Amino acid sequence: MAAFDGTGPRTRALLEIHLAVFLFGFPGLFGKWLALSPFLIVLGRVFFAALALALLMAVRRQSFRIRPGRDMALLVLCGLVLAVHWTLFFRSIQVSTVAVGLLSYSSFPVFTAFLEPLADRERWDPWSLAFALAALGGVFLIVPKFEAGNSVFRGVLWGLGAGLTFSVLSILNRRLARRHSSLSVALYQDLYATAGLLPALLLLPFHPDPRTLGLLALLGVVGTAAAHALFIKGMRHVPARTASILSALEPVYGIALAWLFLKESPSPRTLAGGVLILAAALVVTAKARRPS
Repeated sequence: MAAFDGTGPRTRALLEIHLAVFLFGFPGLFGKWLALSPFLIVLGRVFFAALALALLMAVRRQSFRIRPGRDMALLVLCGLVLAVHWTLFFRSIQVSTVAVGLLSYSSFPVFTAFLEPLADRERWDPWSLAFALAALGGVFLIVPKFEAGNSVFRGVLWGLGAGLTFSVLSILNRRLARRHSSLSVALYQDLYATAGLLPALLLLPFHPDPRTLGLLALLGVVGTAAAHALFIKGMRHVPARTASILSALEPVYGIALAWLFLKESPSPRTLAGGVLILAAALVVTAKARRPS
């Protein structure tokens, strides 16, 4: 019985994290399903995600208060960075493919290997930098022609921007995670991202039909809020570093889903570059001195 009690919760937690990462792999498809500007897609995503997270916290009777109050300014900054990150991510997918967008975005641990020592005033880890260069080689493999007119090249550039902004967001979130629950951090970041993107409703054409609103709600509630809640729940019994490594499966799931629903088949060159990027990102994550 003791063995069962020790294994059961961990097994369920691993399944919850796998399901969460699987759900995280879905949003890339919405960049193709929704004929909207990336700004409007992200606005819908964060709006519905904030509603779902607020409802979940209310049901759980979790406090909405942020202490110390000065952290609210950091949450505002994180919300704006989150809005930029997801906008770049969807733009990458729209100009290229789901595979290119996901794989180039997955370079974020490499950016973290460079940026985190600067933020914490530590020395760079030579091995992490070496694997960062290996990931850069993977990016070179993905791109067939380094020309502005090449869709893959443009997709990779937007995807690298998404990876860079997610790295910045991760570093900022570590400071917040020491004092606040992940759900409350996610809620306020989604709220401030919503506020930052509201001008898009005035500047861009937006005539939503039931299908569009349904897809945006699905993206926000299932692909964002539910996935986030599942991931946090699973981390109660799984080390953060293990969860981070499992997160590397996101592009794998996303590419498989794009093949299933969009009939997008990545080229051998894209797959080879993706393997190199993911391998480098996995090693950098595993070598991290602190859990993310």
